[in-house]
Amino acid sequence: MRLTRIVTLANAASRLRFLAMERSLRACGCDLPLAVIPFNDDLFDLPPRAEWWVVPELLDWLRAEKAHPMMAKYQCLTIADYHFVDTDVIFLRNPAEALAQCEGFVASCGQWRDPYNAVNETSLEFFRRRSSLWQRLVFNAGQFACDRALYPAAELKAKVLEFAGACFKHPRDPFLVNDQTGLNLLVLASGVPVTNLNLPPSRMESTWAGDYPGEYAPLWTDAERTPYMIHWAGVEMTPPRPLNDLFYKYLTPAERMEWDRQAAERAARVRASARSPRVVAGRFKKALVSALKSP
Repeated sequence: MRLTRIVTLANAASRLRFLAMERSLRACGCDLPLAVIPFNDDLFDLPPRAEWWVVPELLDWLRAEKAHPMMAKYQCLTIADYHFVDTDVIFLRNPAEALAQCEGFVASCGQWRDPYNAVNETSLEFFRRRSSLWQRLVFNAGQFACDRALYPAAELKAKVLEFAGACFKHPRDPFLVNDQTGLNLLVLASGVPVTNLNLPPSRMESTWAGDYPGEYAPLWTDAERTPYMIHWAGVEMTPPRPLNDLFYKYLTPAERMEWDRQAAERAARVRASARSPRVVAGRFKKALVSALKSP
């Protein structure tokens, strides 16, 4: 795989995470351009070698249909030789070098351990028909790379509508459809070979921050298996842990103060919404996921 760009999804609310991610990328010696998909219209000034990237045919349509903003990631499937990452990622090595020998669609995540968060009732049967070991084919929608375009824009739009129950809008429950269920089914339907570097034969150490509650350095003694990035993916960065310093070192003192203030505000919102209808609906979703695990 010969990467030609790094892609992410951002807005002003994720600016600090974006800046840390971009600085870590440059610190690793990667000077590839950054294509930034706008999460919404709340934008911010980008650093050199970064620009906002929109495929109007897809993004305008998704917005008009009030699809979830995270589904803007779908436009990645129209291009080749890219690496997508969410903004809560820190690079440890140059991704262009780390993936140079890879082909097809590449992930490096532990989603195979929790595969039912990558499928729903619409897409599960497609995966089960593809392989009895379908769990190895799922991936986290926050980081992936591909050396080929999987769909032209018009065909991608048609596929999203064809698999609307997993990629667009669920007929009953909107919480059962998100960018992760959608991307996983769209990639599967394309037929592209999927490789997860955390699985054999690579067995790369975990890229998920949640797997490092304590010291991480003793686990990274083999250069070939050391992860080339860390993805927080739902893991709170505020509690003290050695791994979080890999993120904080890319913030200036003023940015760290801004981060701490935002973290306190987020914690207050979480406490206030603990009993909200959305949280209750999330509990029902977890119950349904458990039911889907039955053969």
